Amino acid sequence: MTDRRVLIDEVTRASVDGGRDAIGRYVLGLSEDPVYAEFALEAKCYRPRSTEAAANTVGVREVARLISRIRHRQFGVLVTTSVIARQAYEEVRNDRHPIVFVCGRDIAEILIHAGYSTLERVNEFLSEW
Repeated sequence: MTDRRVLIDEVTRASVDGGRDAIGRYVLGLSEDPVYAEFALEAKCYRPRSTEAAANTVGVREVARLISRIRHRQFGVLVTTSVIARQAYEEVRNDRHPIVFVCGRDIAEILIHAGYSTLERVNEFLSEW
């Protein structure tokens, strides 16, 4: 289910993480002579939209924090169980910041594609971790 080209080098502490939850590398090229693209990952477990409540969106402040932590030649990955606010998304794209967004819908599609399409199967998957 995970991309074998993603290597997580460090998972930071939950509270004082300097704006990053993990630091890793994405493997490019052939396995005999790879090139690594470093990334900083930030994860936000926010309430997704439901029939009862609006989504708790990831806004400009959270995205700006990740951008400020990206070093030269790194890219950022922002993962959330919710959604990215339109203004935050548009600012990142307009300013051409190297940020990959993975939102709740993306997570659901990844799980379904991997065969975890029911609550029971998702709970089985989570219990393995």
